[in-house]
Amino acid sequence: MLLAAPATILTAAVTVLAALICLGTAILVARTRAAHKVAAPAMTGALPVECALRVQGNTLEQVVVFLPLLWMAAIYFQGWIPPVLGLVWCLGRIIYAIGYMSAPNRRAPGFILSVLSSIALAILAIVGIAGAWGAMAAS
Repeated sequence: MLLAAPATILTAAVTVLAALICLGTAILVARTRAAHKVAAPAMTGALPVECALRVQGNTLEQVVVFLPLLWMAAIYFQGWIPPVLGLVWCLGRIIYAIGYMSAPNRRAPGFILSVLSSIALAILAIVGIAGAWGAMAAS
């Protein structure tokens, strides 16, 4: 795996995008709190504030799983599939946030998209690691 390889650069770009999405959810919470006059540390009050907090919380919960899987798949499986799945995860998180903020029952499509991409990355990482382990054992 070369650091200058296009798939590696795209994986790094996806990582930056995921970090920006996390930052965006924090900004969403701050702006929604201000709009509804819900001062920190209150976690309840206006429904939009509670929705924004759940978007942020769930996104942070998911990114902790997503990032290691993205990089393990990128390192051991290699190619374009891991960063493309990473982009799908990012898209899923954006769809999740938009859906949740419009109506909490509309969050499922984005959630499913991001979770399925994480599962696919886990499978690629496992396949890649197993292949590397087998190659190492054979030599």
